[in-house]
Amino acid sequence: MIDFLTLDDAKDQPFWRRPIALLFVMALAMPIAFFTWYALLNNFVKDVADFDGADIGLLHTVREIPGFLSFLVIFLIIIVREQVLGIVSLILLGAATAVTAWYPQLTGIMILTFISSVGFHYYETVNQSLQLQWLPKDKAPQILGWLMATGSAATFVVYFVIMILWEPLGLTYNIVFMAGGGITMAAALFALLAYPQYESPHPQIKKLVLRKRYWLYYALQFMSGARRQIFMVFAGFMMVEKFGFQVHEVAGLYLINLVLNMIIAPMLGKIVARFGERNALLFEYTGLVIVFLSYGGVYFFDWGFQVAAVLYVLDHMFFGLALALKTYFQKIGAPGDMAPTAAVAFTINHIAAVVLPVLLGLLWLHSPMGVFLLAAGMASVSFVLATMIPRHPDAGNETVFVQRRVAAE
Repeated sequence: MIDFLTLDDAKDQPFWRRPIALLFVMALAMPIAFFTWYALLNNFVKDVADFDGADIGLLHTVREIPGFLSFLVIFLIIIVREQVLGIVSLILLGAATAVTAWYPQLTGIMILTFISSVGFHYYETVNQSLQLQWLPKDKAPQILGWLMATGSAATFVVYFVIMILWEPLGLTYNIVFMAGGGITMAAALFALLAYPQYESPHPQIKKLVLRKRYWLYYALQFMSGARRQIFMVFAGFMMVEKFGFQVHEVAGLYLINLVLNMIIAPMLGKIVARFGERNALLFEYTGLVIVFLSYGGVYFFDWGFQVAAVLYVLDHMFFGLALALKTYFQKIGAPGDMAPTAAVAFTINHIAAVVLPVLLGLLWLHSPMGVFLLAAGMASVSFVLATMIPRHPDAGNETVFVQRRVAAE
């Protein structure tokens, strides 16, 4: 029998059955499948299907289509509870990841990538909504930092196992894909069966919501989606294509990222809480401009793989400050808008993500440096937008223009 508990009643449950504990279980489960897929992807498609830059761009365009369709979550939660939808999405992600190596042709890779992406993006949409509903505003930045660190810990295990055991045990793509996807499916089934259904005190609006006062949040999400593609698609592909990194070497690079992220992520939450969303995002975007320009320098000046690897690690660290975008919206958003706005924001985030990979993949064939210079321009636009966030955002004080208008009146 399924238990239904309010958030207040859940406080009387053992710690492991509280909403925050469920968020941590899901934070552990998702990265195991996703980052198993991500760690092997570039080598897998190069080895089995001989992908070039255009092919990898097309693949990631296909992967981002479900993200663009994230607004459909609003219609799904009319008939399925958010909590259930998030967990079922995790199961779908795990299942698609597990069978990835069974279809080593372009068409099969595309189809399974699309299916796993449905699971990933719908989980992420629901998970963001649940985080903003279940976490108290005063503790949200710190807890989000710990959730990031938890996901990093899970990813660390994935990368460590691949790096250490790939050659000694003669691991294959099929074995690792099946293990990563299977563990995520098992953890998701545990979350589905072991936890009660939690009732938020603020019923979520189950229709698309576009509010004029959230315009800056939408703009920042759009630019975030555009920028993220450079890191997700081309930064890692550069290490394989230009420098010939093998599977265990790519995993080792990712492992360094994860160790640093486990240490730094909880600090990032404290930094956002201490210095505010505006300053945190300005720092992130400044760092990304420098990193992307330096990526271009790898090609222009023919710098070695050591420089590229350091830049890749810095790139990943700066993106950790994106949690400030979540807490910015939590402060300005109405309680009932968390679910619909999360869905709309994911769709906006993926508008550029659907178009850019395939176009940038074609540009990559002629000028990889041009791809990274374009990314630096995107980060610069994000910096300008972040200057419009007030020092103390809240409902009614969403941008600096509100303050100026009130002062003028």
